[in-house]
Amino acid sequence: MQRNYTLTINMADERGHFGSKIGVILASAGSAVGLGNIWRFPTETGKNGGAAFILIYLLFVLFLALPVMAGEFIIGRHSRANTVEAYRKMAPNTPWFIIGIMGVLSGFLVLSFYSVVAGWTLDYTLLSITGSLSGNQDFENIFGAFVSHPYRPVLFLLLFLVITHVIVAKGIESGIEKFSKLMMPLLLGIILLLVVLSVTMPGASEGLKFLLQPDFSKVTPQIVFSAMGQAFFSLSVGIGCLVTYASYFDKETKLMSSALNVCAIDTLVAILAGFIIFPTVFSVGMEPNAGPGLVFVTLPNVFVHAFSEMPLLGDLFSILFYMLLLLAALTSSISMHEISTAFIREHFQTSRNKAARIVTGICMLLGICCSLSFGPWQDITIFGMGFFDLFDFLTAKFFMPLGGIGICIFVGWYMKKEEVRDELTNWGKAKVPFYGFFLFLIRFVAPVCIALVFLNELFGISL
Repeated sequence: MQRNYTLTINMADERGHFGSKIGVILASAGSAVGLGNIWRFPTETGKNGGAAFILIYLLFVLFLALPVMAGEFIIGRHSRANTVEAYRKMAPNTPWFIIGIMGVLSGFLVLSFYSVVAGWTLDYTLLSITGSLSGNQDFENIFGAFVSHPYRPVLFLLLFLVITHVIVAKGIESGIEKFSKLMMPLLLGIILLLVVLSVTMPGASEGLKFLLQPDFSKVTPQIVFSAMGQAFFSLSVGIGCLVTYASYFDKETKLMSSALNVCAIDTLVAILAGFIIFPTVFSVGMEPNAGPGLVFVTLPNVFVHAFSEMPLLGDLFSILFYMLLLLAALTSSISMHEISTAFIREHFQTSRNKAARIVTGICMLLGICCSLSFGPWQDITIFGMGFFDLFDFLTAKFFMPLGGIGICIFVGWYMKKEEVRDELTNWGKAKVPFYGFFLFLIRFVAPVCIALVFLNELFGISL
């Protein structure tokens, strides 16, 4: 018994930790910033009234996503454990650990289908660099032929997973934190450069007007639901990656200010993505459409037409844009990988390298299934969905909202108020003047809002 106890203590001592405040913020922000910021947010904004949608979205970030994120930080640092063991330590002999299991499963599933799209992004980055996306082309057929190819997209998803694996296997400070300190400033720098190029294009004023002049007459209950859902899903709350990251925080890390900084960076990236896409698309008289079609079909056409008189500038815009997407995909994939890696390492008491190899191997197999569901396996379905759509459905429609509701109830009702207060205030060292309001939000407002999003996504509800 003493031997097992000693091994457990040693494993806890060797978990690793973030080495600096900026490392905490950039790594946590990287887990939130992803492909959804670059294409889902502008798409949702375009479909739901522009500036009015953005203002409603900002309110939900502040009053919905922020308290849930702070709740995840509280659970992670208080437990100093992976997302399953966190609940087992804090609520022994109860079923709360199921929330953590949903998080680990989400880590596997999200990384598997996310890497498929990230692989597409990697391919388009290389195509942009080689100039293969220049000139008037049938980009819809080019994209369709690529995703349905029997092995080409598989190779790119495997390469992307290998890159993710290498970073995670190096550990917290030497891998995840070091990468985040390098890549997040680069990502923000590329965004700012693209914004400058976009807003100075002829005809960009219509896109800026759409983003900056709210028309509240167009706001409907469904637009409010969309803004609520985007605020929640954009920050990757509810699936355990922030619980896992917070377990590597030290006692000096200010949880509420860190959560505010992460929300600010994530929201800034999303809004700046709008400043990239809308002026560019409006300048050539096109409309942004949803999902992959925007990024891999519409925008290549936009780049060609918008810079028809300066093709080299168009090539530069294309290269920078797909590099931006690739970096955003990578920062998120690392956090998804770490959820499952931390669990396997600590639950089975094995090395980080071995745990990372297991996660990468499983996600490669699942990712191949997701990739082939666009091509040779498109007729293979489960409940009427291919592997890609099924994994997306399970995580977005079930695991994330149920996990988010569970986090709210656990922090708001199960944990002792003194424990929550101590974590938020760093045991009295940090001021949290709105502590009572935070408790009100995480106890009542956030779980109700998440439940409404959950029901609306599944069944559609009207007000």
